[in-house]
Amino acid sequence: MRWFGFGFNAFGQICVQEILDTDEKRDAIEEVKVSSPTELKSHVDKSGCCFKTGQIRASWSRRASLHLDGDRCVHLAGFGSSADESCRACVAESRGCTDAHVSESHLSVAFPDRIEHWDLQRKDKTPSWTMEINTHSESSAAAVKLPLVPGGYIASKPPFFRSLSPLLQAKSLTLGGEHAVLLTAAGAVYTWGQGSHGQLGHGGLLSEEEPRIVEALWGMPMSSVAAGGWHSVCISDGGDLYVWGWNESGQLGLPSRGLRKASQQRSGQQAGELCQDVGTSGEELHQGEKHEEVFISIQAFPALLDVTPSCELRAVGCGSRHTAAVTTTGDLYTWGWGEYGQLGHQTLNSLDEPQRVEFFRVEQLHVVGVECGHWNTFAAVVQRGSTCT
Repeated sequence: MRWFGFGFNAFGQICVQEILDTDEKRDAIEEVKVSSPTELKSHVDKSGCCFKTGQIRASWSRRASLHLDGDRCVHLAGFGSSADESCRACVAESRGCTDAHVSESHLSVAFPDRIEHWDLQRKDKTPSWTMEINTHSESSAAAVKLPLVPGGYIASKPPFFRSLSPLLQAKSLTLGGEHAVLLTAAGAVYTWGQGSHGQLGHGGLLSEEEPRIVEALWGMPMSSVAAGGWHSVCISDGGDLYVWGWNESGQLGLPSRGLRKASQQRSGQQAGELCQDVGTSGEELHQGEKHEEVFISIQAFPALLDVTPSCELRAVGCGSRHTAAVTTTGDLYTWGWGEYGQLGHQTLNSLDEPQRVEFFRVEQLHVVGVECGHWNTFAAVVQRGSTCT
């Protein structure tokens, strides 16, 4: 399996270009905006052994690559990863891990018998917080899927451990900018936190201190959930996508007034140039096109989004203001804010409707997974025709 990244790269979390100048001095130059999918380099240890990346976790300035083959461990890329002592220490101590989760300030690493929480902003060579796992307990013995931990979850801000009722039977959890989305073993969706942009899906803009079931999805089992800065999404067992929250940048795939105005301005400029060439007026070009459009700024209830009518979805990820979804046929669709190239369409344009990333189709690559940082996207691929997992 190979990984490709695109979008925000100011700290080299996607790629670092090395240039040899006339004085034979190597300078590392990071390209801030990577609009075309770029393959991530494999990590090589001192003995020359190449690590295969099994999973990626990303924050705004960092990328954590989880290697699950052989000597399992975590490697960090991005801000401070080459110079920070705490980064080197926690990576060195991650051997044998089963999962990892990274935020701007902390790295959480799961082992079969414990959870370690490392402060990436301090020089400590030991974890700032540790949780022992009772391997004899049936509930604790199950594979930990961070940020979920036995009895609760790990938050990005203190207190780091937050308890959850065992009655929820949590299967997975994703943390947005100021809210959380939880999926239960039965396929129900619960949300809590800030609700000012409708990101909780309860029909209003109020916040919730405790997990509350999203009633609009009741009776429709979900298979996965994801949370962005101020929006949320989930995939049903049948492969349908439901979206809710803020749509200012088109991240819900619904009509956005801001994006439509920007598109009209570009069209107006092109029409003006055309008018000069052919000698017609702009009014003549737009006659008969005036009609009232409906735009959605906030979607407070889950809405069904038709990404592609031909196939179902298998995976979804959310950035701060963009969304990416993988189909069962191996295509990647992206939409929302694209200022840093995080949509992968080799432009910096934003979109308020899903669009297929043609790069992978052209390169005969089958997308099997996706992970979004705040302003970037990472896609896991295999060669088309090979066995997909």
